[in-house]
Amino acid sequence: MIVVDTNLVAYFFINGEHSGAAEKVFLKDSRWAAPLLWRSEFRSVVVKCLRKGFFVMDDAIRIIEEAESLLSGGEYAVASAGVLTLAGSSACSAYDGEFVVLARELDVPFVTLDKLLLESFPDAAVAPERFLAL
Repeated sequence: MIVVDTNLVAYFFINGEHSGAAEKVFLKDSRWAAPLLWRSEFRSVVVKCLRKGFFVMDDAIRIIEEAESLLSGGEYAVASAGVLTLAGSSACSAYDGEFVVLARELDVPFVTLDKLLLESFPDAAVAPERFLAL
C-alpha cells in the first residue's frame, strides 16, 4: 500500500505530462490510499478539465467513478491535531499535511510530484521515479 496525492490520481485518470509515471507507480503498487480530502480536490481538477473542454460531462462522471472505485477501501480520515502540527511547522498547507500524516500513520510511502512536499518531508514523501527504483 502507498499513499498518493490528488495530482498522481489525476495523472492516472487524465492524460498529462506525468501520466506515464502514475501508470508505472500503479503497476508497482495498485493499493492506493489517500485522506478523504482527495475526493474534493479531484472533483475540482475534473471540473477545471471539463471547463477547458478536455472532455465532456459523461467522461467526467466516468473518470470520477473510476477513481472512486480505485480508492475504495483506501480512504481515511486523519486527525486534525496531527495535520495542524505538521502544517504549522512547515510551509505546506493543511491539505498537503493530510497526505503526509496519513502516510506516517500507515507507515507507507507517500508518492507525490509536489517538490515542496518532497523537500519538506523526505521521511514520508517520495517522487514516483524514486519509488519505482525501490
